[in-house]
Amino acid sequence: MKLLLIEDEPAVVSVITRGLTEAGYEVSVAPDGASGLRMALDNPIFSLIILDVMLPALNGIEVCKAIRREEIATPILMLTALGTTENIVMGLDSGADDYLVKPFKLQELEARIRSLLRRKSGIAAPVVSTTVLQMANLSLNTDTKSATRAGYDIQLTATEYRLLEYLLRNPRKVLSRMEILEQVWGIDFNMNTKVVDVYINYLRKKLNKNGQSELIQTVTGLGYMLKDNNLDEDTP
Repeated sequence: MKLLLIEDEPAVVSVITRGLTEAGYEVSVAPDGASGLRMALDNPIFSLIILDVMLPALNGIEVCKAIRREEIATPILMLTALGTTENIVMGLDSGADDYLVKPFKLQELEARIRSLLRRKSGIAAPVVSTTVLQMANLSLNTDTKSATRAGYDIQLTATEYRLLEYLLRNPRKVLSRMEILEQVWGIDFNMNTKVVDVYINYLRKKLNKNGQSELIQTVTGLGYMLKDNNLDEDTP
């Protein structure tokens, strides 16, 4: 399986390349953002891209956005020493699928790679026949990846879409932040759960436009629940 590593620190390149090669991967290396972008665009053979944020020529955020603009869906795992919630959200918003903060253990990197590759292959995806998921006047078409509420189109990022789909598949259930993190991002590690709160707020703003009622309920101390209070109050 071929992986692309875009990283400019020789010591980090050496450790990652040696470890992943021993694990059975074939690793190609780009030492800066510009060459890494060219390799990603010119070689649709990579199963996954490992992308540093602080790079010469083009930074990782710019590289990730450029890859996604070309509609290349290869999973991207970002590596960075910048581990604040704002930095993580910026990386995910640029199109990354996961975000690993330096320093990290090679075993964790390998586990996250396996998790992203499983998601790409669809092994972990639930088998369902439903095309349209609905709650009150909110609809999500899982074939066209489009959402509407009260007749208005809702423009969602890839992460917002996965979050909304997970909520709609689990209506009226209290979902903890860690559950959401694991199911939406496919992360089985202690990534900062504040990322979930940030994306819940993003989604709320989009769903509540045009005077629509709140559907994503906060359950204090526990997490979140997708619930139509108006419908439930009217139900005997």
